[in-house]
Amino acid sequence: MAEGVAPGAAPARPSVSGAGPIYDVAVVGGGVVGCAVARELAGYDLSVALIEARGDVGDVTSKANTAIWHTGFDAGPGTLEARLVARGWQLLGDYAEATGIPLERTGAVLVAWNDDELAALPGLEAKARENGYERAELLTAEEVYARLPSLGGGVLGGLSVPDEGIICPWSTTLALALDAQARGAAMLLGAEVSGVDVGADRTTLTTAAGPVEARWVVGAAGLGADHLDRAFGHARFTVTPRRGELIVYDKLARAHVDRVVLPVPTARGKGVLVSPTVYGNVMVGPTSEDLTDRRETATSEAGLAGLRERARRLLPTLEGEEITAVYAGLRAATEHSDYVVEVDEAQRYLCLGGIRSTGLTSSMALGEHVAGLLAEAGLALTPREGLPAPPAMPPIGEAQRRPYADDERLAADPAYGRIICFCERVSQGEIRDALASPLPPRDLAGLRRRTRATMGRCQAFYCGAEVAALLAEAQAGGQR
Repeated sequence: MAEGVAPGAAPARPSVSGAGPIYDVAVVGGGVVGCAVARELAGYDLSVALIEARGDVGDVTSKANTAIWHTGFDAGPGTLEARLVARGWQLLGDYAEATGIPLERTGAVLVAWNDDELAALPGLEAKARENGYERAELLTAEEVYARLPSLGGGVLGGLSVPDEGIICPWSTTLALALDAQARGAAMLLGAEVSGVDVGADRTTLTTAAGPVEARWVVGAAGLGADHLDRAFGHARFTVTPRRGELIVYDKLARAHVDRVVLPVPTARGKGVLVSPTVYGNVMVGPTSEDLTDRRETATSEAGLAGLRERARRLLPTLEGEEITAVYAGLRAATEHSDYVVEVDEAQRYLCLGGIRSTGLTSSMALGEHVAGLLAEAGLALTPREGLPAPPAMPPIGEAQRRPYADDERLAADPAYGRIICFCERVSQGEIRDALASPLPPRDLAGLRRRTRATMGRCQAFYCGAEVAALLAEAQAGGQR
């Protein structure tokens, strides 16, 4: 399990039982939060393991969200979420710049469509100031239309939030995982945890890939966070899978909206938004529907019909645009209005629960927070010298210089000029690079998240067979 430890990283200690190494910290959950925590802890003189049930990082909630880079202006003042989202906004913005994660500083406008929503706007501006965000600005209806001329009729007013933005959630999770791995963290994929045995000086986690021993366990299991918490003997919260369905419009729709259009939030969530994406599309959603099945990510006829009707009212010009894709994600809703982050020193266990859609933005701040809590609980944190540079992520954002348009890259390697996916302009060179990376995709969905291949308007009709063949060839070569 300790294979691939970077030079200078703290090695995992040998197990007395001989079953495997004993890690200083095991992080359960390979979503964006778990990857951020593993990256942060791997920056210290610790042996760290990231345990993920699926075969890839970011393969559940983190892959299917609204991809908003939040300022935290509307979080509950004084909450842990408010503090960490504000801190995470800065950390993630800097990290995206350093790594090349696609991020666009589009700004956002909350739009009031009725008297109740209009009356709520001054309170939201005051809440933003209480959260330390000073740049929110009330707008008249005329000012809203000046910024968003394609909006439907009936706008009464708005609130400008100029520092909100859009980001690539796939590249963010992958960058954090690659960084953690380069810092020495062991990546244990396909290792769903099914049992917990807390001993005197270590905890043994029973996983699908075999037992994992660790002195400390950090639970960042998202939809399974309450199950892990109960395995440690707690009952602090219950996760309710909340389905959010979204519609993605073709790239030609991008001309209709250049910033995020936010609804006035309610107690149930942030509501249905219209937003450009870093891939050049326009997205409408999400719905909000509580389910019981934590694996139910299919879209529904009623949900999509409701979104199309909502889109017609918000941005009527979308009616003439083609829909490229629809998808649904599950959010880990709980009965609490704030993040649940608690430490059990006796069990050497730290719980992260109820990390909602803002978790993408707050992920790196959560990593910092976890490290601080573990230090307070007695875990020695000595910064490790000689940390590797952060990974350079492939430029899959539409605003970035894509490889097919980079003359210098094409001259050095013609494979970047051989287009495989014409809808998204994905080259053979990009697919090759993804398949040869330290964390390669194990399936077509993983390859799609790393390159954009097959996610265009034809939805793999033209390129699907060739993309699948390249994946199969790479996997066959790795087995020889």
